Parts: sequence; structure tokens; C-alpha cells
Amino acid sequence: MAANTTVQAFFDDKTCTVSYVIVDNASLCAAIVDPVLDFDFKSGRTSTLQADRLVAFVRERGLTVQWILETHAHADHLSSARYLQQRVGGRIAIGEHITKVQATFKKLFNLERGFLPDGTQFDHLFKDDERFQIGEVEARALLVPGHTPADMAYVVDGAAFVGDTLFMPDVGSARADFPGGDAQSLYASMRRILALPPETRIFVCHDYPPDGRAPAWETTVAEQRASNIHVRDGIGETQFVQMRQARDATLDVPTLILPSIQVNIRAGQMPPAEDNGVAYLRIPINALPAR
Repeated sequence: MAANTTVQAFFDDKTCTVSYVIVDNASLCAAIVDPVLDFDFKSGRTSTLQADRLVAFVRERGLTVQWILETHAHADHLSSARYLQQRVGGRIAIGEHITKVQATFKKLFNLERGFLPDGTQFDHLFKDDERFQIGEVEARALLVPGHTPADMAYVVDGAAFVGDTLFMPDVGSARADFPGGDAQSLYASMRRILALPPETRIFVCHDYPPDGRAPAWETTVAEQRASNIHVRDGIGETQFVQMRQARDATLDVPTLILPSIQVNIRAGQMPPAEDNGVAYLRIPINALPAR
């Protein structure tokens, strides 16, 4: 990456999620990408071990957090965006098509009347190709739907933070069978990312390494185009879509999808507490597609 910015990665081995802090070296302004809130499904308890690692990094280096960027409403971990905002500031942002995801899951979970699927839970909704600043560095938000209809990638100073749209070359691509997901759209989105300059550094949101490899999260456009097992150069849309649809039909529902979605469409906020002072997450019975 150019000398203008520094990227610090934080890997959560429980959810295989990678969060990032992007720092503009000149101004010491920063953006946080895809932060994790620890959640124990068995007990229904949250903790902030992963988020506090980010807080410590920000405070130790005297950074000013301007943005907390979500690539999409994750189905495999809860977001700590709201917790972080309360401690280090920053505007919580996501792509404008989050409203489609909110509408789908408001219906599935039969959420309270006061929950509006209009994106107002977030401080900013990015449009496709919108420019924004991290200190003195210009960044760009790209709409990359397919995994969900609302996925965004953030291009900053020669790097692309791609969320779940691409994985490491030996892992391939994200599933496209969530509500609103689409394998054809995912293929087009991946090729859009791979049209960036070949030296562009790609930072992924998850890694599920094959046996014998340690977790990794950084690659390049050139490496992806040469060796990504699902979308390298020479693999066309039809071949990819057939592979992706067949593969998705075999995948289990993510362990944390039910709690994660309910929190993440609220920008990391828990549902409102009920009259006993306790917040509850809902589990719809026999509502998700069977596998």
C-alpha cells in the first residue's frame, strides 16, 4: 500500500472474521471495517473482547475514528459498531441497499412496529461509487451485490476491503443463497473488483483455511485473477453460477445467522428492551429453508 495509509488487521478465531483499522498516517484519522461483538449463543451473553482490541489500538495511537464501515449485514457474527461508536466515535455506514435486507428480515422476524426498514439506524448510507474521506485520503464505496443485495467494497489508497464477496484464492467465493443473494450478481461483482489495478491489495472479511494453512486475509487482484479457485481468469459466468448453486445447496445455515441479522440490521444495536428490562432475540420456527 502507498505510504499514505496503514492497515491493522484483527482476526477473531471464533467466527473466522477479520476486522480492520485503516489509518491515514498524515492526519491520524481512521476507519474501522467490520467489527465483531462476541456472542455466546448457548448463554445468550455478549462480551467485548474483540471490540476492546480495536479500542485499545485506537487509543494507544491517538487516532480519530471518522467511520465505522460495514460491508454488509453479516450472518455469521454480530457487529460491535454501536459499542465502538460509544467509545471511540465515528459514523456507522453501510450501503444504501441495506433497506432491502431490513425489509426482508423485518417480515421474517416480525419485528416491532417501530423498526423501520429505511436505513435510519445507520449514520450514512453509501451510494455506488460514492467518494468519501478518511482524513486526507479519498476512499470509494463500490456496490458489489450477490452474497446479499447490499454488499459494499471499500477502496482506499490502493487497497480494497471486499467483505464476503471474495475470499482468499484457495477458498474462493462467498455463498449466494441468502435472501436476495444471486450467483450471477456475485460473479459480476467479483469481476468488478478484479478489474481494479493488478497490484491492488485485497483484504477479505473471513478466512476458512484449508488444512495445513494458517489464517490469512491479504492478497492482490493479480493473485486472485491467477489462482482463485472459483473466479480466476478463464472461468466464465455460466461455469461459476453452476458451481456456486450446487455448492450452496450443500451448505449448512450459519450458526449465528438468527441473532446476527437481528442485531446487524440495527447497526449493532440490540432490540429494544421489553417491560422487564431485558432485550430478546427471536427464533422463527420452521421459517428458514430446510437443508
